[in-house]
Amino acid sequence: MRPGRVRCATALAAVALVPAAVAAPPAPDAPIPRDPVLLAQALTGTTSDLRGEIAKWTDKTTPPSRDVTLYSLHQQRIYRLLARDKLLADRTLVRLPPPLAAASRDFLLAHRGLYRLTPPIGDSKIKVGPARPAGVLLGYYREAHRRFRVQWNVLAAVNFVESKFGKLRSASAAGAQGPMQFMPATWRQYGLGGNVHDARDAILGAANYLGASGAPRNLRRALYAYNHSVAYVDAVLRYARRIGSDRMTFFALYNWQVFVKTTSGDRRVTGPGLP
Repeated sequence: MRPGRVRCATALAAVALVPAAVAAPPAPDAPIPRDPVLLAQALTGTTSDLRGEIAKWTDKTTPPSRDVTLYSLHQQRIYRLLARDKLLADRTLVRLPPPLAAASRDFLLAHRGLYRLTPPIGDSKIKVGPARPAGVLLGYYREAHRRFRVQWNVLAAVNFVESKFGKLRSASAAGAQGPMQFMPATWRQYGLGGNVHDARDAILGAANYLGASGAPRNLRRALYAYNHSVAYVDAVLRYARRIGSDRMTFFALYNWQVFVKTTSGDRRVTGPGLP
């Protein structure tokens, strides 16, 4: 072999020993493509990267890494864009792998139905705070399941829809309170003497109420008693199906941030990159 070739081979070997650069997670305000091909690639890649980061988050009773938070936010922002633009969503979903397309369809239908139900609130009424750790909440759902036979994933879906797992602390326009959003009279009857603002007490109270209203045998009837809206029932069941079929979905949704519909437009009020 000529000397030049030896030097070239040595250089290639040295390059092979250098680890490939790992792509950083998207910034909180990273641009989102509007082309359906690129958008499908972005959602597929972000979801895959998020699952990888969640797998590294071994102790779910501790806060997630910043990478988990950033990938979750980017995934959420993609879904919010698709929820607003049905034509773009239709052209994007057909380009996704079938399992991701099915999950995405549920997320978008649930979001659109709930968004129509949500009245705008004044900026001064928004109250937020940290959720209890994901692993701790899972323990509460399982405890409630054992006591009242209401499926843990249904309780998690209600907790997500009502308050993003307790991140949104504002009372509803009707006066519902706490992470499971109970009206005071209903809480007095089903709250088991607990604190409506305490996550464990609220989850047990919700399971008690849902069980008394027909769950687990008739979930639709029980959820309709919880909130008299077919769109609400459909949304909770869609989220519950996804959480129950893949626990990674619970951890992804747990890390989604609070966006609120205000009288001055939608805005994000939790998560990285805010003033």
